[in-house]
Amino acid sequence: MEKHNPSSFTVDSSSPAHRSSFAVHDLTPYINWIYFFHAWGFQPRYAAIANIHGCDSCRAIWLTTFPEEERSKASEAMQLYKEANRMLNELDRDFEVKTIFKLCPANADGDNLIIDGITFPLLRQQVKKKENEPFLCLSDFVRPLSSGITDVVGAFASSIDADMEGLYEKDPYKHLLVQTLSDRLAEAATEKMHEYVRKEVWGYAKDENLSIPDLLVEKYQGIRPAVGYPSLPDQSVNFILDEILDMKQIGIHLTENGAMYPHASVCGLMFAHPASQYFSVGKIGEDQLADYAGRRGKTVEEMRKFLAANLQ
Repeated sequence: MEKHNPSSFTVDSSSPAHRSSFAVHDLTPYINWIYFFHAWGFQPRYAAIANIHGCDSCRAIWLTTFPEEERSKASEAMQLYKEANRMLNELDRDFEVKTIFKLCPANADGDNLIIDGITFPLLRQQVKKKENEPFLCLSDFVRPLSSGITDVVGAFASSIDADMEGLYEKDPYKHLLVQTLSDRLAEAATEKMHEYVRKEVWGYAKDENLSIPDLLVEKYQGIRPAVGYPSLPDQSVNFILDEILDMKQIGIHLTENGAMYPHASVCGLMFAHPASQYFSVGKIGEDQLADYAGRRGKTVEEMRKFLAANLQ
């Protein structure tokens, strides 16, 4: 696929965010079943049942591909997949999944992004690496403020209908089934939304023609790190994203600690640079914690609770 340079695309900071609602059946093809089965304690190989044609003989043949001692587990996976699809059909009658995104004028200012005039502090890798390997920060994928050229960064969020979270509260199995499917539907909505953004709105990948399996292994140009990803570990930046997007437009509300409700919600940033890549910030020292807290306008102790997993 040809790599298009997104730098020629311009945005107006006054442009409203784009909202969409997706029917469950439109999102089902975008579900990454590996993560669904992982939530139920199955190894990735069992998720292959999602690629098997629905006929009984096809499933029987699939079972024979497992060693005899694993066929019982494979049969459980097959049954779970059937029940998940029945539940998806049920959810499709009453619920939709909503997304919101905004393409914003942006520049990098050191380890900060300036998005729509709002400072969005980020963290840079600190742990010792191989020689000549860069210490990455998400701001590396955006034109610096000193260039005098405005770049673009996308902000996004997606969420299920809050009423889905209350379904089958007296039936633990079905309640868990809805919960795990809700998580996958929120992620599937971001996948479908991101595809639309790349090809139609941002337009830097107009010629992209990827299969859904290729989408799910991220063969497209650009990245979409969500809050909580290893490159964006600070949950408190949800407040900054809310300032940019006004996430209550799609029913997302934040707790005092920045957690999202409904729980099956996702938010984050979109980058188009051809060299952008996912990475893990990893461990940081007290010096970077203090620097980051200063850039966030918070105390070190406030930020310590959000970055506990990253502290050395």
